Amino acid sequence: MRNLYWNDLVSLVDGKKLNYQPVGFIVDSPWIPGWYGISTIDYYSSDKLWFESNLKVVNTFPDVWFMPSFWSEFGMCTEPSAFGSRLIFLENTLPHAEKILADIADADRLPQPNVKTDGLLPFMVNRLKRNEDAIKKADHNIRFAVARGPLNIASFLLGTTEFMVALALDPDGSHRLLRKITGFICDWIAWQKECFPSIDGVLILDDIIGFVGEAEFSEFVVPYFRKIFSSTNAKVRFLHNDADGLITARNLKEMGVNTFNFSYNHSMDKIRELSGQGIILIGNIPPRDVMALGTREQVTNAVKKAFSEIKDYDRIIWSVGGGMPPDVSSENIKAFINAVRNCSQITLLKNSQSG
Repeated sequence: MRNLYWNDLVSLVDGKKLNYQPVGFIVDSPWIPGWYGISTIDYYSSDKLWFESNLKVVNTFPDVWFMPSFWSEFGMCTEPSAFGSRLIFLENTLPHAEKILADIADADRLPQPNVKTDGLLPFMVNRLKRNEDAIKKADHNIRFAVARGPLNIASFLLGTTEFMVALALDPDGSHRLLRKITGFICDWIAWQKECFPSIDGVLILDDIIGFVGEAEFSEFVVPYFRKIFSSTNAKVRFLHNDADGLITARNLKEMGVNTFNFSYNHSMDKIRELSGQGIILIGNIPPRDVMALGTREQVTNAVKKAFSEIKDYDRIIWSVGGGMPPDVSSENIKAFINAVRNCSQITLLKNSQSG
């Protein structure tokens, strides 16, 4: 992440106000390869193309906060690979990790991964090590340790439907699986931070938490996320969940989260009401239907709508309600940036006239 923007993000966490409205996006392999004009498999397999494509992103849009920026990842295969999942890589689509558990009872036989040696994890770390100097020369730094969340990983190892059934019918077995995965995530985050002392942020991505009810959320989500987010004492504790997020929003503080990227289906005002004033909100125009498939005018109108849904713009990073999807054009990103600037200027003018 660009050093200036990291400092501004920390200022937001500390409750300070910025003199501008930031625009930020989560960008990774669903979007970057197609935008840069290479295959997904080239993006994953070539350190040179990975670095050059990420560098072009941050240089093409210098005013955007990219979080985490220069993200070393292999899609959803990253964490399941450490547990032994069979990984399927295709030329121009995202890879897939096959499930390895036939039943929740099989969770006890899963090995506890060694985050220094297992699966794709050493390749992720080594890519960053080889490119760290070049990243720093570009005025960026490695600021975030990143991992999928425990329910997300469990759904890959067991299957989403099977895992949801297990939560209802075998809570003890589900807890055993989630404890093992949570221990792995804590180790993985700690190892990333040990390798890169500049890390003072944690990004956890988990959409499966949006599919459970209030009681299940309290039992199977809150305690594990609290352990993860408290494990490294990170300054920025960033959660991505672009499934249903109303229950999540009510529990963010208890989970230890201070930065939240949520679904476009929820208004800014509603998430602010549920989360409280202390949470940085990241969102929330529709990523696919507007940002990818819409016209520049539709992008502009969606930004205006998002601004109209909340009165207090403090602690907001304007973004899409999720990660950047495939096929988003540079023109639509520029339209988004310009719309945020124009909405900000109109708001400043109105405030000065009313004052």
